Amino acid sequence: MRRARDKGRARARRDAADRVGSRRVRYLTIGTLAVLGLFGARAGWIATVQAGELSAKATAQHERTIDLQAPRGAIVSSDGRELAVDKHVVAVTATPYLVTDKRGTAERIASAVELSVDETERRLQGDGGYVMLNTGVDQQRAAYLKKLGLSGITLTDAQKRLYPLGMVGSQMIGMTDDWGVGLTGLEKSMDGLLKGTAGQRHEARDPKGKTLRILDDREPIAGKTVTLTINSAIQQKTESVLQAVLDANNAKAASAIVMRPEDGAILAMATVPGYDLNKPETLTADAERMRPITDTYEPGSTFKLVAVAGAIEDGVVTRDTMFDLPETLTLYDRTLKESHYRPSVSWSTQEILQNSSNIGTVKIAQKLGTTQLQHWIQQFGFGAKTGIDYPGEVSGIVLPTDEWSGTSILNIPIGQGVAVTIAQIAEAYGAIANGGRMVPPHLIKRVGNTVPTHPRGQQVISAKSAEQVNIMLQKVVSDDGTGNEAKIPGYTVGGKTGTANKIDPKTGKYIQSYVASFVGYAPATRPGIVVAVMVDEPTNGSYYGGQVAAPAFEKIAQFALQHLHIAP
Repeated sequence: MRRARDKGRARARRDAADRVGSRRVRYLTIGTLAVLGLFGARAGWIATVQAGELSAKATAQHERTIDLQAPRGAIVSSDGRELAVDKHVVAVTATPYLVTDKRGTAERIASAVELSVDETERRLQGDGGYVMLNTGVDQQRAAYLKKLGLSGITLTDAQKRLYPLGMVGSQMIGMTDDWGVGLTGLEKSMDGLLKGTAGQRHEARDPKGKTLRILDDREPIAGKTVTLTINSAIQQKTESVLQAVLDANNAKAASAIVMRPEDGAILAMATVPGYDLNKPETLTADAERMRPITDTYEPGSTFKLVAVAGAIEDGVVTRDTMFDLPETLTLYDRTLKESHYRPSVSWSTQEILQNSSNIGTVKIAQKLGTTQLQHWIQQFGFGAKTGIDYPGEVSGIVLPTDEWSGTSILNIPIGQGVAVTIAQIAEAYGAIANGGRMVPPHLIKRVGNTVPTHPRGQQVISAKSAEQVNIMLQKVVSDDGTGNEAKIPGYTVGGKTGTANKIDPKTGKYIQSYVASFVGYAPATRPGIVVAVMVDEPTNGSYYGGQVAAPAFEKIAQFALQHLHIAP
């Protein structure tokens, strides 16, 4: 009996153990299935909801779209010299999250990317996907970087702007930023034509950022070449002469324009001081100004052309009309004097211009009358832009007739109380040189294969009147005239000197600072060039246009005539 009971108990214990084991298996199975269910749900979430996001991250790590900079169109002179041109370089970029040893990498590449080690390391910090290290290194530096084969450092073909003549035409040409965008001058005003159309490249890369293959490639389209009317040799000579004048006279600035009167083509437009286009750090706000079109000045005696030419055209005077000229001329509360003392004389219109008589010019203007004098001021283009194809041109200052005072007739005819640009004064004298037809100046000769249409100009005075004024202006540049230092050996020259006080902008009163100028043309019998020179605030000795600006005219004009093979 006892043995039977013991066997029953043992069987019961085995059955209970089997039941517990069975429950454990069921629980383990259920748990396993639950875990597998969670993994399945997570996989489903990843495969559906997060698929796009993860795919994008993978693509971003292994594919890269690169913009390909278009070669910028060149700016060239009419004689074929490159003034601005793109140079093939290599841009260096980094993918910071791929650079593990940032300090070590910085030490190895800093000199090649032309940065300090600390600055290079700073740019490599973080986990970003793109940073620029240098927009363009030369081929030698690029070869060194390529040989290093560093992870996260990428080399891409790019373009860098180069100015082969350095300072020549700096204000006119202007400059670009590191990304090839025009900032100043023609580089800015013609940016849309010069910049071209960027290309694009889609690359597959390995985990270290190295290119495996090109998935898609769209080549950039180069910008258009802009050809100027500028003659590079004449531009260089003009700047050289102006710099010498600036230094010799301790002047503030000097500017000039050389122009063909027949079509308005500008052969040189210069101002000093300038700056080196290849060294942006030399640029200052003052050096950036294209003074011949952005700066105005009181022209002084060069403006006497207007009253004399207008009076000749209207028939109120001839070259031989005589005037009795007192020592001084008083009107209301103002007394006008000559620039140099002379006793009372009788001079012809010719002699008045030849000797640059203030009183004689005013007497001619009085014959014209205020309304007609204003008419001729406007006819010769003063008070309005010339329309030159260059940004920043100003109109100058000419008061409307109803704002003239009773004594304005004493100063306006002699070039005071008005403000002009060098471009305007060159255009006006160009009309006399061109048989009375005034042609607006222009700089652009051709864009790509397209030749712009430029205005033919208008007849402002008759050819007969222009010839009479031409003869008088030739007398100015003679041994007996104020412009005798503008004479060019072997050539006939017509022109006029100018000397004018400057106005203190704070007080509005004239001060003992001057602008010296000369504008003329040669050969006077069949003019090939017009040259206008202005020297701002000469302080070393003389300040008269005949002694400061006329010699500069002679040097510039003589070189241009010989360089262009213009016969006397």
